[in-house]
Amino acid sequence: MPRTREGKSPATFFLDRDGTVNAAPPPGLYLTRPEELRLLPGAAEAVRTLNRSGRRVVVVTNQRGVARGLVTPGELAAVERRLAELLGAEGAHWDGYYVCPHAENSCRCRKPRPGLLEAAARDIPRLSLPDAVMIGDSESDVAAGRAAGCRTVRLAPPGTPSAADRVVADLRSAVRILTEGE
Repeated sequence: MPRTREGKSPATFFLDRDGTVNAAPPPGLYLTRPEELRLLPGAAEAVRTLNRSGRRVVVVTNQRGVARGLVTPGELAAVERRLAELLGAEGAHWDGYYVCPHAENSCRCRKPRPGLLEAAARDIPRLSLPDAVMIGDSESDVAAGRAAGCRTVRLAPPGTPSAADRVVADLRSAVRILTEGE
């Protein structure tokens, strides 16, 4: 399982949003209203476990629906607030939340590029990318984590081919594996 260079469990957990923490909308669609947001089973528990263990949780999400005019910045902010409320109701929170609202191939922050993770490392004191893990449900999440120098976990059915250090079924399982033994 991915550990830091020193063999310890990661100090920072970068999490993709859609398909990792909450249910992803159907392909080509975007969450535009807070009431559409649904946490995935075990996601709040996983984030709460990380919070209680003193690890940082940083959400990094591509939201090109903004660039495409399908989601307004206000709608995006309302969905973000609702996610914070749902996690908070379960005793969980994030330490950072980074969004790329840009079109494909137009910026450095859009995953699979590492810009969101690098921005967090600049903004959050003592956040070391080699001591972090990127967890997401797509290969672009994996590529962003690798490009930033992080360990990577892909959430997918067992046997799914991936460049990730590990493939696991869900966020709760990933957190359990990454923190076990501590």
